[in-house]
Amino acid sequence: MNNKNYSSQLQRLREVLLITLLGEIPTIALGVKLRNLGYRSIFSRIGSQVYIQNGVEFMGTSCIEISNSVYIFKGVRIDGKGHQNNKVFLGNRVAIERNVDIGCLEDTCIHIGDDTFIGPDVCIEGPGDIKIGKHCMIAAHSGIYANNHNFADPMEPMKYQGVTRKGIVIEDDCWLGHGVTVLDGVTIGKGSVIGAGAVVNKDIPPFSVAVGLPARVIKNRISMV
Repeated sequence: MNNKNYSSQLQRLREVLLITLLGEIPTIALGVKLRNLGYRSIFSRIGSQVYIQNGVEFMGTSCIEISNSVYIFKGVRIDGKGHQNNKVFLGNRVAIERNVDIGCLEDTCIHIGDDTFIGPDVCIEGPGDIKIGKHCMIAAHSGIYANNHNFADPMEPMKYQGVTRKGIVIEDDCWLGHGVTVLDGVTIGKGSVIGAGAVVNKDIPPFSVAVGLPARVIKNRISMV
């Protein structure tokens, strides 16, 4: 076994032990403090005044960076995969509600900017890079998927045909309503509002209001002023 594999396995062992020991301590002041202290040795970085409830699952913690005053609620799963080129970054005052799933594959960067709120049961998945800006609101049951399965060969199972990965950008101050789906290769411009249930499969200009399946722009917020 080479040194790189040994180091990776040792990191994973420390990660499993600490999260098993500390992860289920009830969310009282002592539980929060113990998690913050213990997790500092396995995460890339944990800032000050971080609030992590019990029942949060982390993997690949060496690739996860948590800034100041972040709130992470019960049932959240964040998987950095432990790959050296991966990064999951949570900016200052990010709030991640219950049962959110954030996952990387190889060579994936997921960046969530300051003061952004991620509602319950949201799914944010690579392998393409995902950048969510500052002051965004992502409502419950939304999905942000930075990949697309290839299916050109009807004789081969699609699961073996690989994926494309263009990446997704959601710029600052965007609001995604309940159950919005954002597909790979899309940029949603600054200050845009995406109506509940919309499927965003192409770029949305800044300060737009877009609804429908697929999403189409119906208003510009600048012209509404």
